[in-house]
Amino acid sequence: MSVLKVIEVLANSDKSWEDAAKNAIEHASKSVKNIRSVYINEQSATVKDGKMDNYRVNVKITFEVN
Repeated sequence: MSVLKVIEVLANSDKSWEDAAKNAIEHASKSVKNIRSVYINEQSATVKDGKMDNYRVNVKITFEVN
């Protein structure tokens, strides 16, 4: 039987929401091992001069606890 834990992480990118989610996983994996999945909980963006400027995601990361 596996025990799983979920943490919530906020991340951003100036490229895309997908890149922001990748940044969240890459940063979390520096201190969290055995990551199993990511759930995109919320997306938002800032706008500058009529264009989307910064993409933000709120993700839930699930990992296995040994």
